[in-house]
Amino acid sequence: MVGILVHGNNHFILSGPLPDDATALALVRHWSIIRIGDVKSSSFGQWQIRDREFQENLKWAVVVPGDREVSQGVAQLLGELSARGVTIRRLCTGC
Repeated sequence: MVGILVHGNNHFILSGPLPDDATALALVRHWSIIRIGDVKSSSFGQWQIRDREFQENLKWAVVVPGDREVSQGVAQLLGELSARGVTIRRLCTGC
């Protein structure tokens, strides 16, 4: 299964199951926080970052609040997914 994890103006296309809230936060922290000297893996548990994917294959979406607004392109994609019947799960602010 493939989905999109959105964090502020950043997003990740991931293969893997729909993450629960705690896991979505862990995924965002894993890939968003820069640690000098650390090598970031493109996989984390059951999830792996996809470099290319057709939007028709996206089956889930999770939006985690960030410091910045969701980019216009990602907002448009989320709208298209919603129109297609994909549920967009939005985590609460300050989770």
